[in-house]
Amino acid sequence: MDLSIVIPAYNERESLPVLLQEICQVMQGLNLAFEVIVVDDGSSDGTFELLEQLKPQMPWLRAISFRRNYGKSAALSEGFKIARGAVVITMDADLQDDPKEIPNLLKKLDEGYDLVSGWKKRRHDPLNKVIPSRIFNFVTARVTGIPLHDFNCGLKAYRRDVIKSIHVYGELHRFLPVLAQWQGFRVGEIPVRHRPRKYGRTKFGVSRFFNGFFDLITVLFITRYKTSPLHIFGMFGLLSFLLGFTTELYLTILWFMGHSIRNRPLFFLGILLIIVGVQFIVFGLIGEMISAGFAEKTEYSIKKKLD
Repeated sequence: MDLSIVIPAYNERESLPVLLQEICQVMQGLNLAFEVIVVDDGSSDGTFELLEQLKPQMPWLRAISFRRNYGKSAALSEGFKIARGAVVITMDADLQDDPKEIPNLLKKLDEGYDLVSGWKKRRHDPLNKVIPSRIFNFVTARVTGIPLHDFNCGLKAYRRDVIKSIHVYGELHRFLPVLAQWQGFRVGEIPVRHRPRKYGRTKFGVSRFFNGFFDLITVLFITRYKTSPLHIFGMFGLLSFLLGFTTELYLTILWFMGHSIRNRPLFFLGILLIIVGVQFIVFGLIGEMISAGFAEKTEYSIKKKLD
């Protein structure tokens, strides 16, 4: 199998027939063996029943149906598990991702990239979705050091090695390029066409914006500090301890000069900073001990072997 296309779908019964037909038309121009895997994420509009009806006309169609809505990360994870293609492409089911971009993604992969992410340079979404997304992408790019414009674009292409090396759970589908680059894979980006939503309504909510930043913190911890937690806890702990120690040293000098320091708020703040600093360092040491216990189970991303 040359190509697998994984499509998470939640209540997209109206969009899927059009999308699948568009994919078929695009693939007819490519000399590739392909499959389309639709993961029905607990839809209540008869999405899976529709896929069963379409299956006889589309032998390349495969589908999974969840008993309830688990989220996009779970849908991608299950789709990745059964994908048989050497290359895996993901796209959303709402028709906003254009299947005509598939050849462009494959062409970019041929330049030596392992993961190619789409960039919705011109978006057709309401401002209450566009503005938070731009803020999120800007912060994520600066914090992770990966110069992508659109981390959350559903249209992406992966080499098989990538999807077998990264573990997708929770809401970490937004950070697949970060997880891939941390494993040593080469990540690229191309502008892609973004279309207005034709059917249904967006599943975007305000909570998704805040959850994205919480997930960013999670990704930073599991990528940069998973095996060295003392580096992050120790940094904050040492900073807090030094601030507290400096504060108490200043007050001690004042005390020797005859000033009363017992009822000064700064005195209690210094003590608090010292205690918090010690606690952070202790948390880091405990984390190091836990990390050392799992060190033998750590898996490393191996590119090639020569025996």
